[in-house]
Amino acid sequence: MCVLRQVRRRLLNISRAQTTTARRRFRVDRTDVRQRLERIGQTFLVGYHAALSEATPVALAKQLNTVENEWRGFAFEGAGMALALLDQLTPWQPYRLRTFLAGPAARHTYIVHVGAGWALALLRRRVERPLRQMDPLLRWLAVDGYGFYGGYFHWPRTITHQRVPRRLTGYACRAFDQGLGRSLWFVEGANVERIAAMIATFPCARHADLWSGVGLACAYAGGVERAALGVLRESAGAHRSSLAQGVAFAARARQKAGNQAEHTKVACDVLCGMSADAAAEVAAVTSEYLPYDGHVPAYEVWRQRLQERFAHQATMP
Repeated sequence: MCVLRQVRRRLLNISRAQTTTARRRFRVDRTDVRQRLERIGQTFLVGYHAALSEATPVALAKQLNTVENEWRGFAFEGAGMALALLDQLTPWQPYRLRTFLAGPAARHTYIVHVGAGWALALLRRRVERPLRQMDPLLRWLAVDGYGFYGGYFHWPRTITHQRVPRRLTGYACRAFDQGLGRSLWFVEGANVERIAAMIATFPCARHADLWSGVGLACAYAGGVERAALGVLRESAGAHRSSLAQGVAFAARARQKAGNQAEHTKVACDVLCGMSADAAAEVAAVTSEYLPYDGHVPAYEVWRQRLQERFAHQATMP
């Protein structure tokens, strides 16, 4: 490792202690859930620190691909944060993230975009300019990552007091809530009753996006049994289609990356009423022929199509 990369890693290092549920003061009741959530955070840091150390995208991907398949996406997410952070801190060399996504991280494009949002949140940057440099559809996943960061590291402010960063405007506030919903899975220790109760304290206009985020988290991160997923489905009430849409997004991300997990399959069965492969395919098909020149972001049109698909399915005998 060259001297510059050594200095870079030392200056931007994040301690593993930052990912412990005790340090974050998350409400986790079960030991197995605590271990799972902490392993996710630790795997994220494996990818983050690897991206600070490796000289080329190919070398970085080679290291990330040594992570066990089920957990590999979290390592790529961490790498996305580090590369976006370096791009923002060295504007004369702003193409690390784009090069990584165009090359060896193409299969992990969803989760890498999410990781990039962590960097924007850490730096407290306005998102408009960085988003213009990202994929026109998936750029909103970066704002989702921004929201997750806010919940994960600053939940008293963003969850208890329900504050949205003032630098976010328009649709970015909704994407923020989608990520904030994901963070509830961690903050509340995957306790589905507490998650539902917490969402109920938010203004009604924010519920659908929060439930969508919960769906993505439960299907991608896992941590609960089939019975708890049934409780989650009932708790979502009128927002079941938003919950299912988030689950389908998780299935699509894992399918594209080639790292489907058993808990994703169970979540799709319970919350989408179909297999993980079928849910992923529905997500893929509904992303085709999206309008990119309208007032509603193409990403939101995609989400609405999926939600309508699941809402229609729920009315069928």
